[in-house]
Amino acid sequence: MPQIILLPHDELCPEGMVIEAEPGETICDAALREGVEIEHACEKSCACTTCHVVVREGFDSMEEADELEEDLLDKAWGLEPESRLSCQAQVGSDDLVVEIPKYTINQVSENH
Repeated sequence: MPQIILLPHDELCPEGMVIEAEPGETICDAALREGVEIEHACEKSCACTTCHVVVREGFDSMEEADELEEDLLDKAWGLEPESRLSCQAQVGSDDLVVEIPKYTINQVSENH
């Protein structure tokens, strides 16, 4: 079973975390299941960028982002070549190392 290694984030997981994930499960769903409250203002419908993450390792093991996700990512704060929306990025067969950016474009936290 692949793992998602979340790098430390000051507010969401200060010490980092290792999460077991099923292939096909999204990064967002796996993190939420383990109590890491990644913002997802659009309720994971691929309509915002608050769940933006950077996949530091394992990026190529995931399916490519579709056109809608790519268009939305252009609006994400701190966009990098390995950026994905965690609500759309499905775990493949390889482990992932994921960084949750410090900021989002959301002005008010939804506290999900």
